[in-house]
Amino acid sequence: MNNILRTTGVGLVVILAVFSINTALANKSQNNTQRDELSHEHNHAEGEEQESKSSFKEEDHEEGVSLSTQKIKVAGIEADAVFPKKYLNTVYAPGEVKANGYKSYIVSPRTDSVVINRHASLGDHVKSGQKLVTLFSETMAQTQADFLIATSNWKRAKKLGSNNVSERTLVEAENTYKGVYGKLVAFGLTRQGIEKIAQQDSGTFGQYVLIAERDGVVLQDDFMQGQRIGAGETIMLLADESDLWVEANVSPNKELNLALGSPALIDLNGDKYRANVIQEAHTIDPITRTRTVRLSVANAGHKLHSGMFVKVYFQFETNDEVIAIPEEALIRSSDGDWTVFVENHPNEFKAAKVTRGRSFGEYREIIGIESGTKVVTHGAFFVASEIAKGGFDPHNH
Repeated sequence: MNNILRTTGVGLVVILAVFSINTALANKSQNNTQRDELSHEHNHAEGEEQESKSSFKEEDHEEGVSLSTQKIKVAGIEADAVFPKKYLNTVYAPGEVKANGYKSYIVSPRTDSVVINRHASLGDHVKSGQKLVTLFSETMAQTQADFLIATSNWKRAKKLGSNNVSERTLVEAENTYKGVYGKLVAFGLTRQGIEKIAQQDSGTFGQYVLIAERDGVVLQDDFMQGQRIGAGETIMLLADESDLWVEANVSPNKELNLALGSPALIDLNGDKYRANVIQEAHTIDPITRTRTVRLSVANAGHKLHSGMFVKVYFQFETNDEVIAIPEEALIRSSDGDWTVFVENHPNEFKAAKVTRGRSFGEYREIIGIESGTKVVTHGAFFVASEIAKGGFDPHNH
């Protein structure tokens, strides 16, 4: 009996020892598993933190950049504080340069004539009183002869006086003289030209000279020597090119309140000229379906010529004050938004999202920038390149 109890006790001790060992091993395995999970979570969190820091740094790099004073100078970067003010809104219309009809002069014979000689050519600048063309006319020859006879009769009648000739004879002689004189003037002869008729020989009888009635440029001279020109036909066209017209073709759908004197900008291949509205048609052209607005433009440099096609930008002042910057200062971001670069601290530039508004010629209204903000107005491309490429040198150094 004692042996049986002793054997049973030993067995229980062994069983308890084995159970304790298994329990210890299980706890150790569980602790190791928990430690591995915690280590994994810690590494994962640390990786996310590193990724977040990397992303944050990259985001900062995309939004702003700090540039040296030397690089800013070389790249031509300029930043100016922007404030609201009134701008001129523009409306475009195609136009054509025309001669100023109020300062132009058509040179034409008053009677059928033949061209004997020309004294001015296309493009010549002529002065008032300068010879333009010599013509011959049978009618002129007869009128010159009549003038010589009328002059002689009038001089003889005056010399004889009322004591030797009747009052009627004196009056008839005077009126005949005046009538022929007036006819010569109507044909285009000047007082000096009429006075020289008596000095002409038979070989030049019937010839007469047309002169420039004003200063101008010869814009047209479509004739040849020996050509017969009918009365009233244009021989030459003179125009004062220092002041020209521009006729703009405006769509009838555009409601433009164009008062006389309204400003406009004329663009000829990038050259700008100031102009003012002088007339506005109230009818629609049946062919072009547009209405004509006529402007006056000073042509000091004589670069504008009749027949040139130009761009016309009518200008209207805004009713309210707006913030606007040069078009070149606006840059599209990678997501397609319009951005500008602001300088909140010296030499430090950051991108700011804005909304584009109305166009004012070379300027564009922007919404989203506070008054007084310092915005890059020139060199925005270089700032964008620095941000995008991490150090863009405009000179490739």
